[in-house]
Formats: sequence, structure tokens, C-alpha cells
Amino acid sequence: MSIGFGTWFLLQNLTDTRRIHLPLRLAYGKLGEAYFRRAKAQRLFLSRITIYDKKGLPLSFILIAEKCRGCIMDILTSGRFINIQPLDKGWSADKKYCATGADGTKYLLRISPASQYGRWHALFDILRKVAALGVHICHPIELDTCDEGVYTLHSWIDGPDLRETLPSLPESNQCKLGLQSGQFLKKIHSIPAPATKSDWAAHYNKKINKRIGAYLKCGLRFDGDEYILDFLEQNRNLLIGRPWSFQHGDYHDGNMMLQHGELQIIDFDRYDFEDPWHDFNRISFSAETSPIFASAQLHGYFNGEPPEEFFVLLALYMASNTLASIPWAISFGQSEIDYMVKRSQDMLVWYNNMKNPVPIWYRES
Repeated sequence: MSIGFGTWFLLQNLTDTRRIHLPLRLAYGKLGEAYFRRAKAQRLFLSRITIYDKKGLPLSFILIAEKCRGCIMDILTSGRFINIQPLDKGWSADKKYCATGADGTKYLLRISPASQYGRWHALFDILRKVAALGVHICHPIELDTCDEGVYTLHSWIDGPDLRETLPSLPESNQCKLGLQSGQFLKKIHSIPAPATKSDWAAHYNKKINKRIGAYLKCGLRFDGDEYILDFLEQNRNLLIGRPWSFQHGDYHDGNMMLQHGELQIIDFDRYDFEDPWHDFNRISFSAETSPIFASAQLHGYFNGEPPEEFFVLLALYMASNTLASIPWAISFGQSEIDYMVKRSQDMLVWYNNMKNPVPIWYRES
């Protein structure tokens, strides 16, 4: 016996759950229709679990009725979408869904706290500029408020996550995608920051001081931290005179997808305005997946070999992140602590205890 799953309405905001097991002849008959009508009237969402026999023939199904309120129910009953499926990927606390329109077109539906309206409104304007530059993204379509906060509607990217696909691709394809990701990032950084931004060195030195303080007070130290602390102190001067620009904020292979073989950039919700080179501070995640991809990303961005100053400044940003990751991990439990401590040791290996600013995973053109 096997179980197949199909959604009739969405499961969301649970306050009451009931399971109704119906024989197939009743579920598809008048009794089943009555349950659907009553569910809609009571603002319940129904999910259908079909039970099959060994030959794949349906025997019966179970209806799971769950109480719901707010935005999703209003969107669902508006007639605009025939199906909404929840998505559970990513670290964001936002609620994400795949919404299917009456014509079969899929969209990314995202619901954020009401306090994020201003930030999303600004991001929508920027994303339109990013798309106009030729960067492949989830195109912004609609932004509005609802009972649960603010909802945004984007075009749907139909394809696999790059991180899952990249290792199995030929090295030439990894290189091609890496070059394109660097070229895309260069275009993203062409969008200027507001004129009100202050001195970058003062801004980031304040952040470094705060991170050092939090690390030293958290009660957890990793082997070799003295190399990172010394490197930070010795290279702060490189922050002087650095420009500001729009940046993605979390640019690595985990926030990229493939659609029909073409690279797509997703999840701009951590966007900010900072030193454009700071946007490479997550590149180590890409390097763990594919050093070829990560190296090619730098080549695509700089149209060749990066300058030496870039590598030193990138090492400074990654050293700062390494210190910040330890206090952050403590609140998420031992598994995250172990992972971040391991990454701190990887960092020291990549940079030979901070003696070489060019990481060992980097490959020249």
C-alpha cells in the first residue's frame, strides 16, 4: 500500500485539525462534496491523501481539515489561483508558496511581517532595475498588504537549485556559470547607493569592533583565532575610501538556480548598500561546492584576474564573518556550533593561518 498526496486547499495557520477517512466511492460522491462545501464556509483548508493498493489502484483517501485565517484564504478564494503550495526552503522567517494561476502559470508568493513593507517597496523598485540590466531573477510582479502583513508576487523559476546540480556538471559548464554569476554581480553593483551613506571605513570598523567584543564574551573560542584577530587589526586601513553600492547580501550558489540551463539569481531579501566587494563574503560556500565556479565568478566580475588588494580585503571580510558566526551559532544549538567551528578551521587552512590572502581554492584563469 502506498500514499499519494494532492492539495485541495492549503494547510496554514493551524488552530484545529480533523482527519476524516472516507471510502473512495463516498469521497468522490455527494458526501465528499458536502465536506468541501462545509470546509470553505468554515474557512478550513483541506488536503487529500490518497491511499493506493500494490497495483497502484486507489482504495480511499483521508481528508485533513485545518482551520485557517487571513491572507492565504483570501487569496485562494479570490479565484486568482487554483492551487497554493507551501515552500520550506531557506532561512527566512517569511512564508513562501508556489501559487498556480487559473491559466496554469506559476508564481512565487511570499508573505512578510507588516513592518517589512517599506523595505520590500524599495526592493521592488531596485529589482526592476536589476532585471532591466539583464540579470536573470524572479521578476517582481505585485506588492500589497494583507491581514498577515505584506505579500509579494514574483515570477516562478522552474528548475533545480544550483548547489545540488553544480558538482555533476562538466567543468566547462561550471566555469561558464561561474563567469556569468560574476558578470551578473557586476551589473547588480552598478546600482548606486543613496547619497546619504557615510564613510565606509568608519561604518565597518564599528562592525568589526562589535563582532570582536561579542566573540570574546561568548565563552567559546576556536583554535587559531589569534591569527584572525591579528589579521583584522593589521588590515583595517584597506577600508578607507571604499565605495558604496547596492548589493545582493547573500550571494552564493545556494541562492542560485538553473532554468533551461540558464543561471537564475534568487533571494534578494538580505539586500543592503555596502562596499561592493563585501558582497563576495559568502563565496566560500560556493567554493566548497565548486572551486572552479567560485574562481570563475571572480574572473567574470573583474574581467580577468582580481587585483591583490581585493583578495586582502575579501580575507578581512571573511575573517570578520568567521568571528561573528560563533556567537550567532550558539543560539541555534550544538550542530550549528560544530559547523561554524569547522568553517573557522577551514578558513585558516584556506589562508594558511592568514599568511596568504589568496585562498587555496582559487584557480587562476
